[in-house]
Amino acid sequence: MKTIEIIVDAKGEATVQTKGFSGPSCREASKALEQALGVAQSDTPTGEMYQVKTAEQPLPQGNG
Repeated sequence: MKTIEIIVDAKGEATVQTKGFSGPSCREASKALEQALGVAQSDTPTGEMYQVKTAEQPLPQGNG
C-alpha cells in the first residue's frame, strides 16, 4: 500500500516519508506536500527509491 507520512516534531520541523513507492515515483507523489511545507533541509532516499518496478506477466498455461 502506498502511503505518505508527515511527522512534525516538538520543534515544529516536518519530515515527509513515503512508503510503498518504487523508483522515483515517491518524489512525484510527495512533491506538492514538500513544496507546501517549505524548503527541504535534507533528502534521504530509502531502498525503495532504487527498486525497479517490474511488469507482471501471466504464467504460460500448460496444454494438458
